[in-house]
Amino acid sequence: MGSDAVDPRWPRLLSLTVHEFRTPLTVVAGYLRMLLKDRAGPVSEQQRRLLEEAEKSCQRLSAILSEVSDLSGLEAGTAAFNRSSLELTSLLADVVTALPELPDRRICVDLQVEPGDAVISGDAARLKAALTAVVMALRRELVTSDRLVMRQLARSIDRRAVQWVAIGDADRIDELARAERHALTAFDEWRGGCGLSLAVARRVIDAHGGHIWSPVQDGKAGAVIALPA
Repeated sequence: MGSDAVDPRWPRLLSLTVHEFRTPLTVVAGYLRMLLKDRAGPVSEQQRRLLEEAEKSCQRLSAILSEVSDLSGLEAGTAAFNRSSLELTSLLADVVTALPELPDRRICVDLQVEPGDAVISGDAARLKAALTAVVMALRRELVTSDRLVMRQLARSIDRRAVQWVAIGDADRIDELARAERHALTAFDEWRGGCGLSLAVARRVIDAHGGHIWSPVQDGKAGAVIALPA
């Protein structure tokens, strides 16, 4: 569902879903912690490993519920934003530095920035989380290389100055950096394996007056984010 015409029942349904799921999840997680602390008697090493895996799944479900709650607020227009002047280059550097390691391989994220000021107005924490979600999804889906490039430069769209952030592998980054609007398509925020982080990210970018697109040929091969300068 897009953000232009939101059915008011949609955010309400999301909020109700969070409430109804969070209570039993809290109970299950509490009992797992009790078992892991031997409150009901000692457990074997095999049982402990199974309980630890169950606890990890509870943590994952809790994270998804937090994303659902955030999505509900963004759709309803009630999400809080702490806006200030931000230096986008520093924000992007923080995103790259804080990226967690992949469990199965190593992919380098190469940040390339254009010299000069790159000041935008926005919520630093929300923008960092949104950009991190996009980079992590593209990094996970990268199969053609072990290097993902994020290039930031100043451009103009419809006579508006924007900061243009292109993300893709080394073979595609030049194309994305200079791409025109007609060469891009809507970003797929509902791809599997990302929870609801991309849906939240897209709405955060929209709330900042920005846009996010994908290449027309392959929606998972990169992304372009434009934020008002």
